[in-house]
Amino acid sequence: MDTHDTTGALEEALGRLHASGPERLGRLTNHAPMVVEALAAHGRADAVHRWLDLYRHKLEDLPGPVAPVTGADWREALGDPRRAADWIGHFGRALAEQPWRDVLAVWWPQLLPGMYGGSTHLVIRVGHAVRALEACVNAPRLAELAHGLGYWAARHRPVSGIAALPAAPSAARSLDAVPPIADPRGGFPDRLAAVRRLPLWADDVTDPDTARTRLAELVRAATHRYATHGHGEATMLVHAATAPNAVLRTLGSLPRALWAPSLHAAWTASAAVTAMYATAEPAPRVPAPRRTAEEMLERALAHGDEHVVKFTDTALDVGDGRALAAALRAVELSEPLVPN
Repeated sequence: MDTHDTTGALEEALGRLHASGPERLGRLTNHAPMVVEALAAHGRADAVHRWLDLYRHKLEDLPGPVAPVTGADWREALGDPRRAADWIGHFGRALAEQPWRDVLAVWWPQLLPGMYGGSTHLVIRVGHAVRALEACVNAPRLAELAHGLGYWAARHRPVSGIAALPAAPSAARSLDAVPPIADPRGGFPDRLAAVRRLPLWADDVTDPDTARTRLAELVRAATHRYATHGHGEATMLVHAATAPNAVLRTLGSLPRALWAPSLHAAWTASAAVTAMYATAEPAPRVPAPRRTAEEMLERALAHGDEHVVKFTDTALDVGDGRALAAALRAVELSEPLVPN
């Protein structure tokens, strides 16, 4: 269903957005660049500016720079949210001098261990930017990759100290085996710090093609699971699917040697979110809606919530009836976006 937008609407929207920062209120992610890319990718470029007008009250100005990031001090700047503008500038300069895939190949292994900051929106924004560049390379889309990589570097947060538990053969059963965190309170950073045990599903995978197949399996399993478990936390649980899907979208633009490490990081992200927002009892299995993929996208667009649109985007990638049922469940569980 992905449709290359030739109207220029995405470029116009990104131009509007690149004066805005990657966050608001010091902690909440700016989802607009990801949503407008998803709409354009699915043939709804005509709705991009209308949706953005509804969302614009959630935008804040890009914070000012502190000091340029250099080859000598980039490790000290990594994970410092005050340096967001510095990192965006750093990647903007790199992308002006080198092919974007080369920049991505150099920085992906540096950033991958910290994809868990920013509620995993770091890698999600980059995944949307990469899909846009795979369709067409131009200045606004390159700038969007710079913003995405810059946000990732500024909010870079690794996880450590997680004990390995046995995993089931399938991604779905391994997600079922994820133990809930002991103290499910606080926001994403607090809950992430409370993750202590996770099954190590697919940890033995080293072959790139197997890694890609397993990653697609994980995206499908996490998307399907939302239909019966999304009520645990309607907004946050979408990231169990959208974060690994962002990694999956990016694989084709990365060296094959990075595919297996990407699978392992994506599994940790999906399993950690599952642990952080576990629900006591699953809901009954939801039947597939009597809607086409196009109709489901229209339903999500009419609802407007940024997470609903992005989760529906992932569900359309999966493309089966259970995935569409999960997207409909997200619509039902979430508050719609309304004008301010």
